[in-house]
Amino acid sequence: MWIQDFSKYMAESTDFFIDLHLRNTTLVIDGNSLYRRLYLVSRFDHQRGGEYDSFSHRIRTFFRALFLCNIRPFVVLDGSMDHTDKKFKILKQRAQTNITVAHALSTGSRGTILPVLGKTVFRQVLSEMQVPFVQCIAEASREIVSLANQWNCAVLTMDSIFYIFDLKGGCIPTNYFCWDNVKVCKKTSERYIDARLFSINRFCTHFNHMNKELLPLFATMVGYTAMASHDYTNLQHIMKTFFIQANFPEGPRKSKDRTHDCIDSLLHWLAQFTGPQAALKGVLEVLGGAHSRRYVHSLLSSGLKYYQLSASNLVPFFTEGAPQSNMPDGIRALPTWILLALAKGQLGFFILNVLVLRRVMLYSQVEDFQLPSCNTTSHPIRQVLYSLLLHGKQKQTDRKMSLVDARVNLCSAYCVQEFGRQGLFLKPSSVPAELIKTVLYLPLESLNKVWVQIRLEFLLETLKVKPSLLRLVPSHLHLPVCVTCFWLTHAEPRPDLQHLQALLLGFVFGELSRVKIQEGQTKWGRDLAAVWKRLNQLRVKRQRDKGPDPGVAHTFCQWQSCLRMSLLLNQLLCFPLPEPECAWLYRGTLVHQVVKEMKEGKAPEDLLQGPHLPGQLFRDLMGAVQSSVGAGFFTKKWRKTGQRQAQEQQQNHTESPQATQDTSNSSAQLECDDDRENEDNYDGDDHGDDCDDDDSNDDDQEEDQQCWEPASPVRVRFVTTCRTNRTRDRVRVRKPHRVMW
Repeated sequence: MWIQDFSKYMAESTDFFIDLHLRNTTLVIDGNSLYRRLYLVSRFDHQRGGEYDSFSHRIRTFFRALFLCNIRPFVVLDGSMDHTDKKFKILKQRAQTNITVAHALSTGSRGTILPVLGKTVFRQVLSEMQVPFVQCIAEASREIVSLANQWNCAVLTMDSIFYIFDLKGGCIPTNYFCWDNVKVCKKTSERYIDARLFSINRFCTHFNHMNKELLPLFATMVGYTAMASHDYTNLQHIMKTFFIQANFPEGPRKSKDRTHDCIDSLLHWLAQFTGPQAALKGVLEVLGGAHSRRYVHSLLSSGLKYYQLSASNLVPFFTEGAPQSNMPDGIRALPTWILLALAKGQLGFFILNVLVLRRVMLYSQVEDFQLPSCNTTSHPIRQVLYSLLLHGKQKQTDRKMSLVDARVNLCSAYCVQEFGRQGLFLKPSSVPAELIKTVLYLPLESLNKVWVQIRLEFLLETLKVKPSLLRLVPSHLHLPVCVTCFWLTHAEPRPDLQHLQALLLGFVFGELSRVKIQEGQTKWGRDLAAVWKRLNQLRVKRQRDKGPDPGVAHTFCQWQSCLRMSLLLNQLLCFPLPEPECAWLYRGTLVHQVVKEMKEGKAPEDLLQGPHLPGQLFRDLMGAVQSSVGAGFFTKKWRKTGQRQAQEQQQNHTESPQATQDTSNSSAQLECDDDRENEDNYDGDDHGDDCDDDDSNDDDQEEDQQCWEPASPVRVRFVTTCRTNRTRDRVRVRKPHRVMW
């Protein structure tokens, strides 16, 4: 009931904390709390899908500060898996709040929201920096407390629930941890970080030397314990009655906030009891016959059990790499390789929610809220993912059925309930799994042992790309390029050429940034540094009360949705394609600004002027995408749009009495477009799915098109006619010598 208020209450009470210089110690970190704070309190853009490169830099800076002070971090991530469904109502409320905040951001209002790949970037940076971390399958808070108590070290967190547990090493709130100002001890020359440590002994001393064992009862009474939604609602009514009838002692604290006074009064009232059972009897006496004594006793007692700790489940994982134990039956029955991959962060908990609950929460982004959710584009990927999980979970005898029987059985029995945005509200929908033939050869319990070529074929078949595409781009960009091809052919509204150019320029900028970070600026040279600086300066200028371009935002949100689901599928298939470093794939402020620059007439070459390598990488990426989606992907859309506009113009002039010679000009243009379509053998297919044989292009098109050819053994002619550049001279770019990036 007062969880938020208790956090504010503790923030205003400085007497409960001890100042210390933190160094030469072990620190257990609440991972979810940390990555949320590192992103949300930074001056990152929240309207255009995330600034992952800046976020990754901030994460690295944080852990470098710890290493400088000889602080050994161990990060524990909460997987948000709720197999008991006690938190389901809270999860739905959070999802609805995300939709509301995202909509406000899309209209230019202020707000903060985590980007869809934020946790993935955090996990990848932890792996890169070799920071030990684990994803908890069960509740993370109790595991964090058990681990910290076994190692006798402090916990770094923003979650006020840790004020309730008796932590031997204490609790350090993240906002009291000055990691960005590392200091040096004058006597020893050792570096340290200023911090403030919460002391439960000081807290209890302040409230008349209250017994520490009474804090779990206090937490239960104010709603800090996970319980079913109906029990939580009943608890609220019970506590309202309790506060009306209780005779609280006059406490020394008087504030302007009535809720804070209630918290203070309740703590002073509990301090008069010797232990939780005596206090529980006191609560029942206050309530009298207003509520069922047996029900109230059962409700509060079940809350107390939540705070009972056992030996740490994580120590064997950190010391020996052993899988977590003490898991619920429904989770323990899963294959060992899946449980271990979940703990290591090699699988997202989206997978576990499908396997155990058959229910998922889809992430909301800052998009065009007048259109269907951006997650609609990745719907086919999710259906195949559900098929692989649910059909692969069947017994071996069930896999002998025919493909037709399996599909009927799967669609009728295996559906996943998705909670996603419909309009401005969170709505559930039932999504059947989509069975494809390859699933029959991918049993879940031995999926990690299936030949890698079969797993790769399954992934490429899902993304609708051919294996030949992989030869055209660097290996670490295989998955992003495949996702881009899928996005182009499935997104609605259909992306423009400028969207693709901006996205791929973002890839190029990410490659330059990656080289800068991993290899150092000394290996760059001035020419590469100049290109990086030019692109780095392309940022959308912040304007108050003005949101992002809705069409551009929606298009890139669809791409991020497709990438996230493809990352999950690639993880489940045990990485038949290398997992890309997401920090270098997308910067929202850059790609939005590049789209604007393209619409104003700039070409990619204008932004990549200088050294050969960035331009070569861009052409390779363009050529690879073109080889998949077909030579006429963008020009067909342009021609159909141009023809429709000409027809509308002709109709308007015919109906208008003022129409004169413009009618004949429109008709001439329409006939010209028709002639071009006849020359190109245009078949009217919007998606270009059957345009994979790129060598069949007519030479007659060369006069009308700008052609890109990727530097690869496969000759591909690429059409980049752009609406904003129609008046430009068409330039045929020669195929340069193959250079490996």
